[in-house]
Formats: sequence, structure tokens, C-alpha cells
Amino acid sequence: MTDQQVAHFTEVFNRNRATLALFSKCSTKDELDVVRDAFFLGMASQLCPNEYEAMRESLITDDTAFDAIASSINTDNGLETTVTAARASPHWLDLVTAVHAVSSAVGSDLDGIWNTLEKGRMEWLGAVTAAHPLKVILKEALNKDKNKTERDEVDMKMVYIYALSLSIESLANESEAWRKVVKMKNKANPLQDYNVDLWDPRKEEWRPLDLGVQEAAERGGSSFQAAWDA
Repeated sequence: MTDQQVAHFTEVFNRNRATLALFSKCSTKDELDVVRDAFFLGMASQLCPNEYEAMRESLITDDTAFDAIASSINTDNGLETTVTAARASPHWLDLVTAVHAVSSAVGSDLDGIWNTLEKGRMEWLGAVTAAHPLKVILKEALNKDKNKTERDEVDMKMVYIYALSLSIESLANESEAWRKVVKMKNKANPLQDYNVDLWDPRKEEWRPLDLGVQEAAERGGSSFQAAWDA
């Protein structure tokens, strides 16, 4: 590959970043698969014109596929409908193979890039789902407390951060270290025997747990505050 071809690939990749970024809006593996394949479509349209044109023509000549795509334009399921039709094309595999061939030729691992995004998103969604029941309890307690202070909300957020960390594999050591600091007997129930004096964010064991959860949120295309506010 020449420097010009590498530069072209990079330009095309950057043009399709907006599609790639849609991973942060996904709530399921199926939705992530749609975004991934929409990204491949976008890349192929500019990198693999022959394969893309063959696939496009097959959709145009398939009345069912064409009508489905046309009727879904500017709707919430437009992207999914287009991707579903493209996957059903006899030229879909050729298109995906061609995109990967160009990617490999310039030293770019598209599957590796995507798998990192997908893993981060699924991990964060799992953490948020697992910690949701506790978050409901925490926020209900805050809402009922007419005399709550800013520190009270900080305390509740700390408990939520800990709960999120339990589903983040890379934070197993950090969450265990914090459990010991606050003398938590049941790691799955941080409110049992909760001692506000022990839950001090100034303790050195807190920072790696706090930062770790925030980094996990970023890998998942979100933020801790967004999860707390949801």
C-alpha cells in the first residue's frame, strides 16, 4: 500500500466515525451488530466500489428490499432496515471480505477496533443493569430526606460507584480492597452495616475504584453521571 492509499483509508475511516460512534446509543448486542455492519457499509461505499455497487444493485432489483428501505427512510428503524436488507444480499459476504482486505493491507484491525467498543459497551450496560435496583433505593432515600445535604448525595454516589464496580472484571481487586476498608461483610450488599464514617473518599483505596468506574463508563460510551441521572 502506498502512503496515498493509507491516507485515503484514514480519510474514509474518519468520515465514518459518526456511524461508529452510534455504539454509545446501543442497548443490546443486536443493536451493536447493526451499527457495526452500517459502519462496514459506509467504509465499503468508498473503499470497495465494485463490491458495494454489486450489493446496491441487488437491493434495487429486489422489490421487497427496495420497498422496505424506501419506506423506512427518516424513521427510527431506517438504519436497521437498510442493514438487514444488505445482509440478505448475496453480495454481503464479498463486501465485508473486501473491506477487511483493504483494512489489513493498511495495517488497520477493524474487527479489533469494533470488538473493543462492543466489549466496553456491553460491560457498562451489564454494570448499570446490575446496579440499578440499588440505585433506585439510594435515590428514593435521597428524595425522601428533606434535610439532605450535598455530602449525602456524595455518599450515595459512592455506594453506587462501588455497586457498578462489582460488574467490571478489571476492578475486582479495587472493589475488594474497598470492601475491606469499609468493613463490608456482604460485598453484594454495601448498605448492610453501612458506616458513613468509613466511606471516606479521601482514603487512598477510593481513588482507583472511582477512576476505574469512570473509565469503564467512557469505554461504554457514557459517563457515571449519565448512569446516575438515568
